[in-house]
Amino acid sequence: MAYTVARPKLTFAEKIYLPAIVAGLAITWKHLINTLTGRKKVTMQYPEEKWDANLPEHYRGAPTLVKDEHGRERCVACQLCEFICPPRAIRIKPGELPRESKWAKVEKYPEEFDIDMIRCIYCGLCEEVCPEQAIFLRKDYAITGLSREEMVHNKAKLYELGGVRTGLVHKWNEKK
Repeated sequence: MAYTVARPKLTFAEKIYLPAIVAGLAITWKHLINTLTGRKKVTMQYPEEKWDANLPEHYRGAPTLVKDEHGRERCVACQLCEFICPPRAIRIKPGELPRESKWAKVEKYPEEFDIDMIRCIYCGLCEEVCPEQAIFLRKDYAITGLSREEMVHNKAKLYELGGVRTGLVHKWNEKK
């Protein structure tokens, strides 16, 4: 069954879009005057001025690996981040710990851990799925490189960028 929608009658000024044009010009003039008088700044001069202090708490930047306060790797190479990554930007090659190691119960560690920053869509799924809180999104929006190879961050670069996070790491827990 069809419904008929009653349309309002437009005045002549509304038919020629005169009020909309005048309102748009008023906004443009207001911005122009505020910019010329220095009351309002519209453009950020990027290399000198940055958003670092004004980034929101929920900002999702580039993923990186972190170590615990003792300098040990938090990652157990469970590969959950690799499996959940929509663009397949993460690649992990797990390696086994030697049997004589104190932490042999952990079974594996990341031999290689690469994140292709060109493919990464900064969705944050890798951070959410990590059981050991080994991967975090840093508050960085200026990720650059001169070649594709520079944009693939290996394990060493990820740890360099990530730094140290404190807190319980399940794989180093003696009670487990």
